[in-house]
Amino acid sequence: MITIGSRVFDMSDPAVMAALVGGALVVAVLVLLFVISARAGRAARMVVPLAQHLETLSARVQGLSDGQERLSGGLAHVSEAQISAQNGMMKLMEARLSEVTARMNENLAGTATRTARSLGELQQRLETIDRAQANIEKLSGDVLGLQDILANKQTRGAFGEIQLNEIVSKALPPDAYAFQHTLSNGRRADCLVHLPNPPGPIVIDAKFPLEAYEALRAASTQWERSEAQKAMRVALRAHIKAISERYVLDGETADGALMFLPSEAVYAELHANFADLVREGFAARVWIVSPTTCMATLNTMRAILKDARMREQAGAIRKALRLLHRDVELVVERVGKLDNHFRQAREDVEGIGIAAERAGKRAARLDSFDFEELAKDAEAAPLGALGAPEAAE
Repeated sequence: MITIGSRVFDMSDPAVMAALVGGALVVAVLVLLFVISARAGRAARMVVPLAQHLETLSARVQGLSDGQERLSGGLAHVSEAQISAQNGMMKLMEARLSEVTARMNENLAGTATRTARSLGELQQRLETIDRAQANIEKLSGDVLGLQDILANKQTRGAFGEIQLNEIVSKALPPDAYAFQHTLSNGRRADCLVHLPNPPGPIVIDAKFPLEAYEALRAASTQWERSEAQKAMRVALRAHIKAISERYVLDGETADGALMFLPSEAVYAELHANFADLVREGFAARVWIVSPTTCMATLNTMRAILKDARMREQAGAIRKALRLLHRDVELVVERVGKLDNHFRQAREDVEGIGIAAERAGKRAARLDSFDFEELAKDAEAAPLGALGAPEAAE
């Protein structure tokens, strides 16, 4: 129910409802018209600035068109400048590329030369290595051959004898020694040096106790070392005894002999750890020598031989000196005679000079036709007395 003034309207009445709806529609139309008119005025007011904006936009579009034309001209200039710059850059790049190519070619040529030189040097070094390898292989073969030689007692003995022969032949004159000399007891000595009495001829015998020495070097325990030392002593004592009994003969050889050890290592081991064996050798008149000490001993023997031969040739030397003195006296005598001859010849030359001088003077007088003075001179001094001086002159 709705009460308006004194009137009451029922909302359920269709007429009331229709009136209400019609009134609402009218109000809505009025509002709509009002809104449309307000918006139309506003639109009219907005058209004026919009036209102004359109004019401004048209001017700006015209400016943009002009700017686009100027931009096109600038772009054309830029394009031309870019093309010119590209051409210059291309030329510069081509020149630089040519320079780089030339340098690369030079570097490659130098590198090729150095590489060739290095390859040549490498080839030479490889050849040197090949030669060294061949020498090493040869040396290995020689070492194996030496091991085969030293493994056998007979060949080992021959090796020691060859080394002894080489040392003796270098240290002594050929007539001062003899190899494989047979003594009166039937024993054959490796070398006999003919020294004068005393001491007399002395024997050098080569011995090489290699098995005992190798066992001593290979010993790893104290027991093995003791056993190897015992074997070394046994071998050396046997050699010392054999040399003392076989090669020291009264009236035939010297009162002692030399045992030659062809190994400096064995000799050093002997003197370092077996001094008792060295003393035993001295007592048995057997002196142990190595290649080095043997050379020194042989040089001493050489001096002894030289002194003995000088004493043997002392008479001949004195006789030669007497003959030399007589030859010197004859030379002095002949020099005196030659001096007399020279003095006589000098006097004869002086006389010839004086006679020649007088003859020259007389020839000058003949040339001036001074016959009277010439006759006086002839009466004062005859022409035959060429050697006597003239008193008037």
